[in-house]
Amino acid sequence: MPMEKHSKIYVAGHRGMVGSAIVRELQRQGYTNLVVRTHRELDLTRQAEVEAFFEAEKPEYVFLAAAKVGGIVANQKALADFMYDNMVLEMNVIHAAWQNGCKKLEFLGSSCIYPRLAPQPMKEECLLTGSLEQTNEAYALAKISGLKYCEYLNRQYGTDFISVMPTNLYGPNDNYHPEHSHVLPALIRRFHEAKVSGAGSVTCWGDGSPLREFLYVDDLANLCVFLMNNYSGNETVNAGTGKELTIKQLTELVAKVVGYHGRIEWDTTRPNGTPRKLLDVSKATALGWTYKTELEDGIRLAYEDFLHNPMRAER
Repeated sequence: MPMEKHSKIYVAGHRGMVGSAIVRELQRQGYTNLVVRTHRELDLTRQAEVEAFFEAEKPEYVFLAAAKVGGIVANQKALADFMYDNMVLEMNVIHAAWQNGCKKLEFLGSSCIYPRLAPQPMKEECLLTGSLEQTNEAYALAKISGLKYCEYLNRQYGTDFISVMPTNLYGPNDNYHPEHSHVLPALIRRFHEAKVSGAGSVTCWGDGSPLREFLYVDDLANLCVFLMNNYSGNETVNAGTGKELTIKQLTELVAKVVGYHGRIEWDTTRPNGTPRKLLDVSKATALGWTYKTELEDGIRLAYEDFLHNPMRAER
């Protein structure tokens, strides 16, 4: 059953990059009854608070986009925090949604759930067929648990809880923190600062060889709403473009968009991360969905957002 325009829809994590994009997309499509709470109003890691919220609000549909996220450095420094916060948050929200008769819940995961050396491009069924990338294993284990809990509720109690697994995301409301951001926003910030300071060179991590795929967050939000209305099933759905480029190509593209003309150097003592991470998006394509925003256009939009984002230095 598709969502009605007046259905009560709770977007968990509405201030984050993904959650805010889902709110924008729902509003764009004419959904009028959205429920949101800030972290201060509702701490999703506190079970009693989550249960009280669901009991009072009884949302019919839930987009679970709240998560504790970060890049390689943040993940390696805070393994226990990443696992605990994400695991508890997911379990609280999914469990309370089930207990309070939620019609449908959509859980947002991450492509890091797939094995480090999974066959490329990675299909949904390769989940749990090999060991995970060590640098973000804690986060991946939490996300796998959320996905599996949705599946088990469907199997045991007949719920209609689904999950979507995005590739690397970027766009409005991204995190540009120098240590806690992902590769693309980190590059936007570094090239911008190098341009402003007139630096002759920028040093990037690794050797530039890993291959990566990037999806503009508003395209993901469009898919999320599409799946909520058009998909039911225990297996997750990959969200990506099906296209990849090397980190070296990405850095050159970001430098071009930002307007930085200095040298790009590589610190090969730093980790590369997973060698290749491309999602097989044939499932989403077969359902009738494809991405719209090409990478250079998306980076241009993301850079505009960075320039107008007063929180960029603090986040």
